[in-house]
Amino acid sequence: MPLPRRAEPPYRVFVNGVPQREGVDYVRRGRALEFERPLEKEGRLGFWRWLSMFLSIAGTYRKNDSVDVQYFVGGRQRVATGLEIIPPDRRGPGTPGS
Repeated sequence: MPLPRRAEPPYRVFVNGVPQREGVDYVRRGRALEFERPLEKEGRLGFWRWLSMFLSIAGTYRKNDSVDVQYFVGGRQRVATGLEIIPPDRRGPGTPGS
């Protein structure tokens, strides 16, 4: 998962609001983070799924991880929320983590 442009360390990384430790939960490879455990982002919900949720027939119980990073740009603290999760099968050659 790519880090925000111009992001400078130190980084504080959270998955679903839980602090992560570099070298234990994830590794930094260049300008990207690679996690030990698989992370997933819920895909788009179709019409029937939305309708069933609207009518309270069913809920959505799919996995929907959220990754947030606290970092610095020019000495100022910033936070990026909901970073893009790139599954291992979509990483191309030369992409971090491939």
